[in-house]
Amino acid sequence: MIAVRTTANFTANLREIEAFWDSNQYPAGFDALLAELSNPVIPNLTQHPRMGRNFLTRQPQSVDSLVRTRKMLALLKTLGSSSESAEVREYVMTDYLLLYLLSGATIHLLAIKHHKQLAFDFTH
Repeated sequence: MIAVRTTANFTANLREIEAFWDSNQYPAGFDALLAELSNPVIPNLTQHPRMGRNFLTRQPQSVDSLVRTRKMLALLKTLGSSSESAEVREYVMTDYLLLYLLSGATIHLLAIKHHKQLAFDFTH
């Protein structure tokens, strides 16, 4: 059975998204996101944990991206064991992109951003 965990960064992202929708007087936007996470996203990931695209197969387009990718790869090597490896994967939702770490039988929700946001902050 696959377990799903949230990270502090993921929770902070959700708070930012909720604040955005509240400031635009449209709380239903946040409710729709939560509904999509509840069904189908989380059930899909627990049944098919590798369904998201491997995030690290993208070619870095800048020196900064290359450095960050190398750091992430080094960190992932410390998380995996000889029989399993940790993978950062991305799941494309209706309006959001979800990054998650698959490590053994656990999915760690790392970050969620709207498609119109420019980048993820990997330092957190």
